[in-house]
Amino acid sequence: MLSASGLLVLNETDDVAVARQPLTPGTALQTPRGPITVLDEVAVGHKVALHDIAQHSPVAKYGYQIGTASQPIRAGQHVHVHNLGFSSHTKPAATDAGSRGWAAPELPARTTFRGAVRSDGSTATRNYIAVVSTVNCSANVCDIVANEASRRGLLADFPNVDGVIPLVHDLGCGMSVDGLEILRRTLAGFASHPNVGGVVVIGLGCELNQVEQMINQIQLRPGTPLVRMNIQTSGGTRSTVESALDAITQMLPEVNASFVREERPVSELVLGQNCGGSDGLSGLTANPALGYASDLIVAQGGRSVLAETPEVYGAESLLVQRATSEHTAQRLLDKLAWWEDYTAKLNATMDSNPSPGNKAGGITTILEKSLGAVAKSGQAPLQAVYDYAAPIDQPGLGMMDTPGYDPVSVTGLIAGGANLICFTTGRGSALGTKPAPTLKLATNDDVYARMPDDMDINCGPIFSAGVSLADKGLEIYNALLDLASGEASNSEALGYGSNEFVPWHIGVVM
Repeated sequence: MLSASGLLVLNETDDVAVARQPLTPGTALQTPRGPITVLDEVAVGHKVALHDIAQHSPVAKYGYQIGTASQPIRAGQHVHVHNLGFSSHTKPAATDAGSRGWAAPELPARTTFRGAVRSDGSTATRNYIAVVSTVNCSANVCDIVANEASRRGLLADFPNVDGVIPLVHDLGCGMSVDGLEILRRTLAGFASHPNVGGVVVIGLGCELNQVEQMINQIQLRPGTPLVRMNIQTSGGTRSTVESALDAITQMLPEVNASFVREERPVSELVLGQNCGGSDGLSGLTANPALGYASDLIVAQGGRSVLAETPEVYGAESLLVQRATSEHTAQRLLDKLAWWEDYTAKLNATMDSNPSPGNKAGGITTILEKSLGAVAKSGQAPLQAVYDYAAPIDQPGLGMMDTPGYDPVSVTGLIAGGANLICFTTGRGSALGTKPAPTLKLATNDDVYARMPDDMDINCGPIFSAGVSLADKGLEIYNALLDLASGEASNSEALGYGSNEFVPWHIGVVM
């Protein structure tokens, strides 16, 4: 990175620089390509042209193409949606796998956290009872059960139980086979999650996603209490609610006794990564700092998983070059090809991803957004590419195929077994998760100051005060270990998590 007064140039081949402070017309700036005069109002994190750019010419940032000029751009002009458009990009081949090496970071002094070992050898960071709806028709009952458990104080004498969570959704009937398969895999992943110590499954009775069929898919740990019921055969709503509360009361002593924290190695962490409400600083501050923390976990044998496949589009070469095999590289490329085809069939493009908030924060195209998003993965080799909600079963860095929509993406990661989530945001996403807790990283000083109850760590000083990525990454790493050991994150303390369970809905609604 090359820093000039008021500007940050990320790569010597770039056509644009990032504004380090608000810029006004007439401001004279010295850049690595010579002096320019700012011609427009440019907000922090937005882009400025370093030289004249002809219409239809490619425009580079981070050393990669982020689009093409939709009209002639003069040196010093603001570069954004009015003059920069989405474009095709050069795609890697699977044979490029392994072309980038990795130098593992020096390990920190702290290499353990306080987690609870389950009967199958997995490690829990929290301990919940899950009330799972098979279908939307039983969702209200599941919500009532969870609320009543809290209102009646059922957990008062069980300090090792963190709560009763309803896992409710709007699916379960009138679905095609592919959609039903994803739903069942997601529900099974949550029911068997290390952070779930007891399960109550509630169906209506006549739905496509039958209770028994769904339970057959759950790889339940030995000794985990599970109760099932259908509203239509349990006496209706009130009777089902009372039966479920009785079941919870009976399983609480066992669930409480099964959770005992002890020192565990970092290798037992499974970190799910996500970003939402990204801005022009996401790829410069919080995302690469999280990447550093991710590398520290991977270097100790832990698992860390990138997600949001549409937000890899345009930056896939950065992952393909780090893939440990051609098979893994091809898996990633096949997922991206599926997304291209999927969006085309629905008369959309991959560039439909950046939101109005992303654009207000300085991100123009999906190519630019992806280059910043992939920074969360750090520098570790890519070991595996997982289907949505599939078990995260390989040590090292992985990639899960999920949409970019935050709650759907994080739901897939937790279903896969992530026992921690780290979430970066530049606009201020309000999100938290259960049963795996979420640590929230602000990409800039402003959002951290405006939303102090929601943000756990401010990564803005990387940009505003010269704090190193390594120092901030170590701060994130230690905060993740604290979170895994039972310290509550801000979103957790606020009670977030129940409404963020959103399985990916794909396929025909019948």
